[in-house]
Amino acid sequence: MNNKKEKTNTIKNNIYMLKFIFKHTPFMVFGYLFFDVLANLPWTLSNVVLLKYIIDVATEGRDYYRIAVALAFFVVFVVITNLFTTLFYEVSMPKQKEKLYFAVYKTIYEKAAKMDYEAYDNPEYYNDLVLAMNSMNERAYTVLQDAQDVLTNVISVLTIGAVVVSIDPICLVFVMVCVAIMTPIGRLIAKVNVERTEAMTPLDRKNLYFSRVFYLQDYAKELRLSRAGAMVERRYNRNIFDRLKTISPYLTKQWKLYFCQESLPMTLLIYLGITLLMGYKAIVTKEVTMGDFAATFNGASSISTSVFALTSHLAINVRENGLYVEKFRRFMNAKEKMISGTKTTVFEKPHVIKFENVSFKYPGTEKYVLRSINLEISPYKKIAFVGYNGAGKTTLTNLLLRLYDVTEGAITIDGINIKEWDIKSYHKNFAAVFQDFSLFGATLGENVSMDDCPQKEKVEDAIKAADFDRKLPNGTDSILLREFDDDGVSLSGGEAQKIAIARAFYKNCPFAILDEPSANLDPVAEYALNQSMTKAANDKTVLFISHRLSTTVMADEIYMLENGEIIEHGSHEELIKLDGKYAYMFRLQAEKYN
Repeated sequence: MNNKKEKTNTIKNNIYMLKFIFKHTPFMVFGYLFFDVLANLPWTLSNVVLLKYIIDVATEGRDYYRIAVALAFFVVFVVITNLFTTLFYEVSMPKQKEKLYFAVYKTIYEKAAKMDYEAYDNPEYYNDLVLAMNSMNERAYTVLQDAQDVLTNVISVLTIGAVVVSIDPICLVFVMVCVAIMTPIGRLIAKVNVERTEAMTPLDRKNLYFSRVFYLQDYAKELRLSRAGAMVERRYNRNIFDRLKTISPYLTKQWKLYFCQESLPMTLLIYLGITLLMGYKAIVTKEVTMGDFAATFNGASSISTSVFALTSHLAINVRENGLYVEKFRRFMNAKEKMISGTKTTVFEKPHVIKFENVSFKYPGTEKYVLRSINLEISPYKKIAFVGYNGAGKTTLTNLLLRLYDVTEGAITIDGINIKEWDIKSYHKNFAAVFQDFSLFGATLGENVSMDDCPQKEKVEDAIKAADFDRKLPNGTDSILLREFDDDGVSLSGGEAQKIAIARAFYKNCPFAILDEPSANLDPVAEYALNQSMTKAANDKTVLFISHRLSTTVMADEIYMLENGEIIEHGSHEELIKLDGKYAYMFRLQAEKYN
């Protein structure tokens, strides 16, 4: 029952991918299947029908002219088919492959962009994403190639089989026994191949990490100025050892199965069995002609090769493809847990934000990161969240941004639960700068606007508000980074952070969230940014997280978090008078400046 279900799923998965390819590149599917059959059929038949005809004409002493005419027709047909197949494979096919490549990755990118942020906390989803990114383009092409090979070999078996049966049906008995032995072994080989790939996927992900470390400029300084390079190299060596250790048992299983499948049935049943049988009938009993003997031997050999391809190589590939495509389908069918509401309001001005008895734990864990959070944020206020690492500050803002949904309680804006909003519309109400922000290989204007149609004056106002004063060669049209332009501009950490902050000022929305906005800035730059930020954000409610408490002095209200709970709340002056945890942290930092 399980084998039957497995076969059904394999077929369904391959058909799913063929439909995907046909949807995006229909000419590729038609051309690939038609031209391959057209190109291979003449050669397949020539080994049986043409060979039998030539030998029979020669042995019967007929006119040599008949052989020449048959060969001439064959050559003309081959030249014409080669002309069309060459045009397809060398001119059209490369373009079709590019279209397929584009379609596969566009589909993956669009799906990944739609998924909930919390999906990246799910190892199964992340593994499926990595597998899709690393292999689905070539895997889609392989599905089409294998479909082509299946069709070609099936046609070969049917056409040559008809010729062989007309000569001596007993030959097919040998072939069918061979098929019966080879098919289950082929399924086992395919299963081992997939198990090996699944076992290697986590190790492949580590290899990608090592590639990033030695490739990206982000790591270059540390690698050169410390022993980090040697440390990472040792871990890379361990990963290689783990890869060899992991793959070895699968390779042992595979060579044994391949030997059993390829050597025994083919050698004993096809080459030895059919050759002895037909040789006896041609030479001893004279039941068949020498042309029949040659045609039957070549035909049986051709059939066995096709059967071997269908039951072993192609069976393995088709099953492997099915399992890969199943993971791709699982990735594509993954559902967002975060249900989007219907409200599409985008506020023109700030409204009251409330956290009402909010608790939260990350999916798949039992530990609460936030417990019973109650707070109210009035419009236009500058609110600071402070506390030790792991206190829950960033999680709090992630919940407000609805990157995660609360486990218990509710968050409301203007009295409306944020779950009632359409997520895309809701996000338009917020500008956010994260601690782990990223710059893109695009112009300065595009990096600030996060759009490919930036408004120049608005970009200039935003970078001014963020205190970015470096003069770039082409102003806001200057390309950042060098992924797409060898003359791209590289920025310092502080300059990059100012660009990230400028995004919050560019976006016309009522709420701004800044996670460690001055982490990469020196004290003078931090002071200037604070002044600019205070002035530029007068029309917004601003929530910011900071470990540098000199920044929190400008806040209207400060929330001190510890172990997921609010332990202190008030203005800077009020909390200093309270002489609690906040005052202690502030004095420790102030002493360094004093």
